[in-house]
This record gives sequence, structure tokens and C-alpha cells, in this order.
Amino acid sequence: MSALEPRVPHIPAPIPPPARGGILGSAYRTLSIGIISVVFLIAFEATAVGTAMPVAARELDGIGLYAFAFSAYFTTSLFGMVLSGQWADRQGPLRPLTVGIASFAGGLVVSGTAGVMGLFVLGRAVQGFGGGLVIVALYVVVSRAYEDRLRPAIMAAFAASWVVPSIVGPLAAGTVTEHLGWRWVFLGIPALVVVPLAVALPAIRRTASGPVDPGAPPAAFDRRRIRLALGISLGAGLLQYAAQDLRWLSLLPAVAGVALLVPAVLGLLPRGTYLARRGLPSVVLLRGVAAGSFIAAESFVPLMLVTQRGLSPTLAGFSLALGGLTWAGGSWLQSKGRMAPYRERLMVGGMVMVAFAIAAAPAVLIESVPVWTLALAWAVGSLGMGLVIGSTSVLLLKLSAPEEAGANSAALQISDALANVVLLAAGGAAFAALGGGAVGAAHTLREGATASHPAAFVVVFLPMAAVALVGAWVATRLHDKDRNPIGDPAPAH
Repeated sequence: MSALEPRVPHIPAPIPPPARGGILGSAYRTLSIGIISVVFLIAFEATAVGTAMPVAARELDGIGLYAFAFSAYFTTSLFGMVLSGQWADRQGPLRPLTVGIASFAGGLVVSGTAGVMGLFVLGRAVQGFGGGLVIVALYVVVSRAYEDRLRPAIMAAFAASWVVPSIVGPLAAGTVTEHLGWRWVFLGIPALVVVPLAVALPAIRRTASGPVDPGAPPAAFDRRRIRLALGISLGAGLLQYAAQDLRWLSLLPAVAGVALLVPAVLGLLPRGTYLARRGLPSVVLLRGVAAGSFIAAESFVPLMLVTQRGLSPTLAGFSLALGGLTWAGGSWLQSKGRMAPYRERLMVGGMVMVAFAIAAAPAVLIESVPVWTLALAWAVGSLGMGLVIGSTSVLLLKLSAPEEAGANSAALQISDALANVVLLAAGGAAFAALGGGAVGAAHTLREGATASHPAAFVVVFLPMAAVALVGAWVATRLHDKDRNPIGDPAPAH
């Protein structure tokens, strides 16, 4: 990754001396509470906005662009991730984190005040840029401020911070959507930015700010990587646009998107990523396969329940709440020291759980199948995601030198977001091709209203289940033949 840049002698980033207690011990308490608060904000936004999204798309006459409203976030976050990785490696994570939270909140305001679907998607794009800055900066904070033994625990705490939003978010967002309107879901969340800023930033300034080597001259940004980041974002956007506009002319932006994506991906991800080379490349690949298949499928769950089974937006979003608990449980399980020797088996099993959940989801299209079965299946899949996502984060930091933490964290998040964009584009295209754009067009979103377009949902879920099964195979390639993790920070192409 960052081996593209000339290697110069450096002084490793200061790591706090061993301290008694865990992440909430006296040495880490303020920092941990602060950054967990930031993750809590992101989690609450994701669960609340996901619940309100079907209503927003319908009122803005944008069901045909439903998948684009999600993927626009991931598209711009790709550029934010690369920029944040370089920014954090050179100047510390404080500034990209601050700018990221501000952009995140600003995008919510734009979406919440949008009068047309195009402006709504633009707001999601601004929000995604901020989210990309934030998530990579947080990984750099963890890399610099926490001892190796505490990193699995802080990653588990990140997952646990999704539990309350997963339960409260859909209920709160559904209630607000039904009684006040979907716009207040978007406009109310930015108020939560104040608490994470007040708590996290001073602690980060004390423990993880500044460059890795304060005595070295400031390194310039790698302009080549910035250009590649722009290329990957623009290419992903063109590909998504082509997938939503199913005409022969759409082949032009599709080809242009691929032409931009391929060299950018090869230049930004570790060499051998898409060949599932053992070690770091497979860790990065697995993150994308897991997140892309699960999130692409999950994005259509509320819409399926509202339009096909007549659930209210509140109940549709709440059906995923149990998944927040099991995701946190999976992440907690992988954080236990006694589980470290079995990490690969946990990740393989986790991907099998994800595949099962996605494949089982469309069963609720059959009227005789109780809706609660989807909630149980999704809880199983979320447990698997907790095992896999937490483990990939831990392995990534373990295989990264201090001066490469930002670039490699960016690679992990790029794989995550790019897979979301590509798989959402594929799922959205299949959804639209089988009449998904007309789902619910003839009726308002009210409890008991249904529309009959089941095939449009089936062609989203079943291919994503197959992708998840591929991830189970990738999870067997995270170690070398001697069963030891390898950390070959091979230069990118």
C-alpha cells in the first residue's frame, strides 16, 4: 500500500505504556467514550435513515433510484477514505475526523430539505464523503492510541455501540416518520454531532494527534493516489448510474465506469487482493465480500416488508433490530483472547451464517411464512457479520506497520464501500429490470398496503447469498501455509 512512497527512517508513533484495566481503565476511559460516541452517531444514523428511506423515496417519486440513494453514500465515501488515510498518516487523525463529522451532518441537512430525489441523493453523497473521512480516522486513532491487546476489545465496543441504535433507531425513526414526516429523521440527527465532538476531539488531541514521526519534515500528499481515489469514485458513480438507467445508451457510462474503476482499484488495494492472495490481500477482499453482500441485501429488506407484506415503516425497520444485538455478540466473541487460535474457523462460519440469512430472507414473500422468521434469520446473519467484520479489523491493524495504518485502513474501507457500490448497482439493476421501480407506485405507504413484484426482490437476495458463500472460501486464505498470519505489505500496482 503505502510502500509506493519512499521509505525514510521514522520514530514509531508513541503507544501508551501498559496500563491496568481495559479500554475503560483510567488511561483510556475518556478516549474510548469519545470515539465510541462517534460510532454511536453513525450507527443511529444508519438505522434511522434506513427506516425512513422507503417513505422518502416514495414521496420524492424516486423508487427507481432507491438503490442509488444508498450507493451514493458509498461512492463518495471511497474518495473520503483515501484522503483520510493520507491525511491521518501525515498530520494525525484529528483534522479528518473533525471535517468528516461536519460533512456527515451537512449531508443529512441537504437530504432532509430536498424537494426532489436528485437533491436527496446529493445530500447522501456529501454525507458519504464525511463518513469516509471519519471511519478511516477512527482506525488510525485505534492503531496509535491502543495497545495490541486492547484492539479487539475496542472493535467489539464499536460493534456494541450499534445495539441501542439498532433497537431504538427504527422505532424512533418510524414514529417520527409516521407522525412528523421523514424529513425530521434527517434533520434531527445532526444535533447529535455536538456530543461526540465535545468528548472525542480533546482526547484524540492528547493521545493520537500529529504525524507518526513529529521530527520528520511534513510529507506531501501522494497526488497519484488522490487521482486514483477520484477515479474510483467517479467510476463507481458512472457504473451505478448505468445500472439504474437500463437502456442501450447506458453501456457508454458503464464502460467508462469500468475503465476508471479497474486501474484505480488495482492501484489502491494491496497487490493480489482480487486473486485472494494469502494474508493482507485476502483480509481486505473478505471485508468487501462480507459487507457488500450483506448490506446490499439488507438495503432491500425494509422496502420488501413495506411493499410486499404491508408492514408499517416502524415495524419494517424494527424487524432488523435483533441483528444489532447479535452483531455485537459476534464481535464480542471474536474479541476474547481464547478465541484467537480459532479466528479463521469463526470467520468461515460467520460467512456461512451470512449466506444462510440472505438466502432465507425472500421466504417472507410467501404469505404463509410469518414475518418474524426474517428477523430471526437476519439475527443469525448479523452474528456472522460480527465475527467477520471485527476479525478483519483486528487482522488489518496487526498486519500494518504504524506508518501504514492509515493507508491500509483506507484499503480495508475502500474494499468495503466499493463492494457495496458494485453489488448495490447489480442488485438495483436486477431489481429495476424485473419491475422493482414500479413497486408500490399505485398506492401510498400505509399499513396493510402491498404490491406484487416478488421476483424483483428474489433476484437481489439469492445472488448476494452466493457472493457470501464465496466469502467463506476467502476466509480460509487469511494465513500462510504454516497457519501463521502474514503481513506482506506488498506495494500496490
